[in-house]
Amino acid sequence: MANVAAAERLIDSGTAATTKDVDRFRHFLKRGAPGPHAYVVLLGLETFDAPALLRLVRRGFLYRTFERFQRNICLPFERVTALVDIPRRTLTRRKREGRFLPDESDRLLRASRLLGKALELFEGDRGAATEWLTTSQPALGGALPIDLAKTDVGAREVESLLGRLEHGVFS
Repeated sequence: MANVAAAERLIDSGTAATTKDVDRFRHFLKRGAPGPHAYVVLLGLETFDAPALLRLVRRGFLYRTFERFQRNICLPFERVTALVDIPRRTLTRRKREGRFLPDESDRLLRASRLLGKALELFEGDRGAATEWLTTSQPALGGALPIDLAKTDVGAREVESLLGRLEHGVFS
């Protein structure tokens, strides 16, 4: 359990920290990620180990991970809550309780992974990544990537398109 507590540790949750999160992610892009889960820094998490990350999801993320993600993605509150599919009243309750349920944590992790993939495509440019996520994409049938990403199937489609674009396969 001590490993879970250490993995759950969040870095400072202020505005400077969110800039630090994105800068850290950019550093991972340039120098090599600490594994396939580098995007967790966008939640303010400090673990890149899959088993520890799975334990965190099962335990439920701390509410601060949502706040951290919202600041990192730079989208309005309503847009972020729609992406992670958690109603405002539920968020209020989770804030009071201090922790999300496992399925909510999993959706938050999925959203972070999606932002990470968009940041990869745009070489760490948060503005460009966010704009792409909120702009109609012909390769997705004209849908907004952020709207499709509300479900696992939709998120996989968006991630697949990001991968194709990253490798120069225009759809």
